[in-house]
Amino acid sequence: MGRAVGERDAASFWGDDGPIVQSSLLDVVVDAHRDLCSRFDAVIREGAGSPAEINLRAADYVNLGLARHAGLPAVVVGDIDRGGVFAALYGTVALLEPADQALIAGFVINKFRGDRGLLSPGLDELERLTGRRVYGVAPWHPQLWLDSEDALDLEGRRSDGDRAYRVAVVRLPRISNLTDVDALGLEPDVDVRFVAGPRELSDADLIVLPGTRATIGDLAWLRLRGLDVALLDHARRGKPLLGICGGFQMLGRRIADPHGIEGDAGTEVDGLGLLDVRTEFAEAKTLRLPAGSALGVPASGYEIHHGRVTAGNGVEEFLGGARAGNVFGTMWHGSLEGDALRGAFLAEIAGRQPSGVSFPAARERRLDLLGDLVEEHLDVDALLSLAKHGAPVGLPVLAPGASR
Repeated sequence: MGRAVGERDAASFWGDDGPIVQSSLLDVVVDAHRDLCSRFDAVIREGAGSPAEINLRAADYVNLGLARHAGLPAVVVGDIDRGGVFAALYGTVALLEPADQALIAGFVINKFRGDRGLLSPGLDELERLTGRRVYGVAPWHPQLWLDSEDALDLEGRRSDGDRAYRVAVVRLPRISNLTDVDALGLEPDVDVRFVAGPRELSDADLIVLPGTRATIGDLAWLRLRGLDVALLDHARRGKPLLGICGGFQMLGRRIADPHGIEGDAGTEVDGLGLLDVRTEFAEAKTLRLPAGSALGVPASGYEIHHGRVTAGNGVEEFLGGARAGNVFGTMWHGSLEGDALRGAFLAEIAGRQPSGVSFPAARERRLDLLGDLVEEHLDVDALLSLAKHGAPVGLPVLAPGASR
């Protein structure tokens, strides 16, 4: 698990007779699912995207493809904060083919704000129209935010006050490992925002160049938008700059792709030249959990990358990467989740005293809060029964999916 076995674009999933790689990928998912079920009493399978992407259904192995294979009941969760939740929930069921509809047991409304009494008539009508129950309405809560899982959660962690320490994270097109800056957002008077233009970097105290799934491609995008000039100017003024994994590789002198990991074999491009390092992509992906120290405190993280970095003579090491003055580069994801390392880093670049904020404790509090909200606002007993016994038999089949 976790190792690349090939590369496919969306079009190459399909042949003349349908999806050509779905079966092998489904086998991996099914094996992982079987392993989890053997070790835990209950397994919650979270889908990806929408189950109603009917143009991609034949190749689906993350939503109803897995559900159909294993006979799993499904609950559709709708984000009411985005608007149109009733149409989205009804339409999701109605577009599915009958065998998929048979697995959709009901709904949950998420991120509700306002008077529940005003919502109730809509819930009753949804149940009447679909023949499926609503298992609860989870409220929006200002103190609840979970680890950023994907690029849909890039609103940042905003701090009130004019004296906040401003952290700008470059919003690369193929940004990855989004949790790397979550811990910074918990620090008092630290304002974390995601940006995509050079003007948005002008007032930043710290710029973070994050990880990416396509280092060379995102470096080209960065140059196209003029962000490279802004980054170089930021560093020239002595202001701190942190590159993580792919972002670190961009800060180096040269990036080479001899095996075609990200594109054409033999591609080489210049980096930003702020750190005396060279990156070469290897065919095998590095996966490890490093531990060590930096800035006088213990540090740890995780690595997942193809890049092999070679540093020049005399380069100062920093968390498996390099440092030159106020320009830092590391191959370690997750290092800022360590309270000691995060405090030492902010002391080094901003002269800030350790805040005493504990990221692990904050994460536990958020998970406990989520559990409390679920217990209070959802019918947990009914959901557990659903997990144990499966979707109810004889659920109505809605048009137009009924004719598929």
